[in-house]
Amino acid sequence: MPGATLPPPPPPPHIRTWPDRSALLADRARALEELRRRSLGVHRVLLLWLLALAAIIGWSLLVLPVQQFEERDPTGFLLGPVFALLGLAALTPSVVAVALAVRREHQMGQLLDDWLALDSDPLHDARLRSPGLSLFWLLSSLGVAAIGLWASFATAAGAHAAGSTYADIALGMGTGTILWLTGLIGVVKAVRHYRWALRVPGRGSPAADRG
Repeated sequence: MPGATLPPPPPPPHIRTWPDRSALLADRARALEELRRRSLGVHRVLLLWLLALAAIIGWSLLVLPVQQFEERDPTGFLLGPVFALLGLAALTPSVVAVALAVRREHQMGQLLDDWLALDSDPLHDARLRSPGLSLFWLLSSLGVAAIGLWASFATAAGAHAAGSTYADIALGMGTGTILWLTGLIGVVKAVRHYRWALRVPGRGSPAADRG
């Protein structure tokens, strides 16, 4: 999920070289729009889901050696380590990428605040709220989280059913947990953007300046 270099923060007041306010607002608008696109674009949620899919595949491969052991499959001695390595190769980069993306989200949030505080441009700032994208993040992430919770609870409820194995339980619980965490990340992003957007419409209004 981490992409190209983020826009730089606005320069400190003592080294700002904008010739006039129009140039300042133009740079501010470009930086805010780029940060909004990178943070809330549809491609971001698709990348998050792809990373979740890769993590599920990796977890499934890690569970395969356990399943072979339970089934007393003689090929497990040869294929088990291979599946384990493949599983780690798929799971580990996904977890690392998500962790880096969460850290990057914090950086983008700080940059958004810094550029927003630089000046006031209510007409442009109102477009940054992106209620449609925020709602899409929220609803889709709630759906993913609900599926993950259902998978986890269903696996736990059927743990003592006839035919259930440790591998089946580990696969179901792990998959459900990955989906639930993926949905939670999306929900937190949507809520944070909503709370940030609440501060945008009033900027630059006379009432806000008087307050």
